[in-house]
Amino acid sequence: MQFKIPQNVQMADKIVGPLTLKQLIIVGVGGGLDYFIYISLAKVYILTVWILPVAIVGLITLGVAFLKIKGIPFTQFVLLAIEHQLKPRKRIWTAGAGEVFVSVTHPRARTKEELEQAKQQEKAEPKDLSNLDELTQVLDTHSDILEAKHEGLQKVIQQS
Repeated sequence: MQFKIPQNVQMADKIVGPLTLKQLIIVGVGGGLDYFIYISLAKVYILTVWILPVAIVGLITLGVAFLKIKGIPFTQFVLLAIEHQLKPRKRIWTAGAGEVFVSVTHPRARTKEELEQAKQQEKAEPKDLSNLDELTQVLDTHSDILEAKHEGLQKVIQQS
C-alpha cells in the first residue's frame, strides 16, 4: 500500500485560489477599510480628494499581503528595518560586562575557599565503620529469608 507523503510542509495551505488564509484575511480587512474610506469620502468630495487615501490604503494592503523583498515577507522586512535603525551600529566589548555562562554538563570552576574546604574534608578522619558488620548480618539474613520463600514457592508449584 502506497501513501502520498507531503513534500513541502512549511508552505501555507491555499484556501481560495492562490490565496492563503493569512492573505485572505489581510485583503479582506484592507479591502473593507478601503471601501469604508471610499463610501465616506466619495459622497461629499470629488475624485481628486478620495482617490489618494483609497490608493494608499490599497497599495499598503497589497504590499502586506503579497510583497516579498529578498524572500522575506513585507511586514517582517519592515520590522527588521526598524530594528536595524534602532539598534546601535557599533558594538563595544567590555571585559567582564557579559552574563556569566553556567554550564549544566560541566562543573563550574571552584574558588580558592571551596578548594581548601574540599582538601580539609579529604584529610578528615574516616567515618565510623563499626556498624558495617551489623549491616552485613542483616543483609545476609534477609537474603536467606528471600531464598527460603523462593524455595517454598517452588515446592508449592511442584506439588500442584
